Amino acid sequence: MPMFIGEEEVIQKNMELAQKQDYTAEDILNLPEDVRAELIDGQIFYFASPMLTHQRVIGKLYYLIRDWLEKNQGTCEALLSPVAVRLEDIRKNYLESDLIVVCDPKKLKEDGCYGPPDLVIEIASNSTRKRDYGLKMLKYRNAGVKEYWIVDPARETVMVYWFEDESKNNLYHMGDTIEFRLFPGLSVKIGE
Repeated sequence: MPMFIGEEEVIQKNMELAQKQDYTAEDILNLPEDVRAELIDGQIFYFASPMLTHQRVIGKLYYLIRDWLEKNQGTCEALLSPVAVRLEDIRKNYLESDLIVVCDPKKLKEDGCYGPPDLVIEIASNSTRKRDYGLKMLKYRNAGVKEYWIVDPARETVMVYWFEDESKNNLYHMGDTIEFRLFPGLSVKIGE
C-alpha cells in the first residue's frame, strides 16, 4: 500500500474507504510502519503527513504541558502522536490524537492508552477537520474524556470542550488566553 502524504490524496482515499466498514485494529497494526491511520467504529482513516505549522503548534503545546506537569509532580503524563488510544470495543477503535494527557498510569501499556485520556488535543487540517469536530469528538465525549481541544491553525481558532460541564465549552480566537480546566494555573495565549 503506498504512503499518502498529500491532503487531497488522503481525503480521496478516506472517501473510497468509507464504503467498507469491517476493519479491525489488526488491520491497522498490519499496515506498513510509514503509513499512519486510525480506526473509528470499524472504519479506517488515513493521515496525511503533518505540515510544519502542525508540528510547531503541537510541539509548543507538548512542552508547555509537560513542563507544567513535571513542576507540579502529579501522576499525569503528556504523550505525542503516534500513540494508540483504545476505547470501548478495542477491535473496532484505534485512535491516534496529536497530544493526549493521561492521569491514571494504569491506563498506559507499552502499546498505547486503554481507556479515555483526560485531555486530548487535535490539530485540525483539511483531511482531519471533519473527523476532529465530528466522529472523534463524539467518540471521546462518550468514552469519558474530560477536556478536548481542536486547534485550527487555518481558522486561527481553538475550540475547547469541557465534557463534564458543556456550558463551559468555548471557541477562542487569536490573542485569547485559554486556561486549562484540568490544570489550574496553566494557560496558553493563542498565537504564541
